[in-house]
Amino acid sequence: MNNQMIVTDDELEIGYVENLEADLLLEAIFRLSGFDFRKYMRASIIRRIQNRMRLERIPTITRLHEKVVHEKGFLEKMLNDFSINVTEMFRDPEFFKAFRQHVVPELRKLPEIRVWHAGCATGEEVYSMAILLEEEGLSEKTTIYATDMNEKVLEKAKQGTFSLMKMQTYTKNYIQAGGKEAFSEYYSADEHFAYFHPSLLRNISFAQHNLVTDSSFNEFHVIICRNVLIYFTAELQNQVQGLFYESLCPRGFLGLGNKESLRFSEKTPYYNEFAAADKIYRKR
Repeated sequence: MNNQMIVTDDELEIGYVENLEADLLLEAIFRLSGFDFRKYMRASIIRRIQNRMRLERIPTITRLHEKVVHEKGFLEKMLNDFSINVTEMFRDPEFFKAFRQHVVPELRKLPEIRVWHAGCATGEEVYSMAILLEEEGLSEKTTIYATDMNEKVLEKAKQGTFSLMKMQTYTKNYIQAGGKEAFSEYYSADEHFAYFHPSLLRNISFAQHNLVTDSSFNEFHVIICRNVLIYFTAELQNQVQGLFYESLCPRGFLGLGNKESLRFSEKTPYYNEFAAADKIYRKR
């Protein structure tokens, strides 16, 4: 069998054998844990596999496969490696500014508001939304459901504790997003960490949910899933977008990341581009 080269979308080259080994590893992880990474963008998955191989000083993916199957605790390591936890408060401030200016006036008309932050990671964007809704006087009638596949990062999100070194960036983002108060009003701090006020948590419900394998669990007025779909293949993106469509109430809003978009069809225009430049869509 020749070791032909396979080139992925972002030009990461891996050999045929390495690709086969990765298939077997992801299949084993799925069967052992129920977490399905088989339709994630292969280039992203391979980078995470290679990083674990470097840390463990393992020469082949097959050796990694053996550790997943036979070594206690190693499967959890791999699951944490594959979890996407890149986030920050008021990430892409233009999105939150557009949400405040255009979506909030529509939400004011509702007797109650249900927001789903899918793939919330360590919670920075969830707290951002809680602050925004508090400032707009909507927090009392809003429930935010924050979900992620990784229980470990969810536990961190629940704590509302973030590195003090990041507060300068987060403050800048908050101001650019149209913040109305001094950002420091929302947290206390010591020399290492910022501790966001527990009051922000009163209407937030954290729960484990896997976008790849789990179904809808409620009907929402807003779904936020930003910079997660870029790690999925086109097939999986379509599957997850179907889940979001099923989970949105009529005229509900979907917010995606700045590198993501919906696939529109002339025959089935499921959404209107509500704030197209900021990737906010409204279900028809």
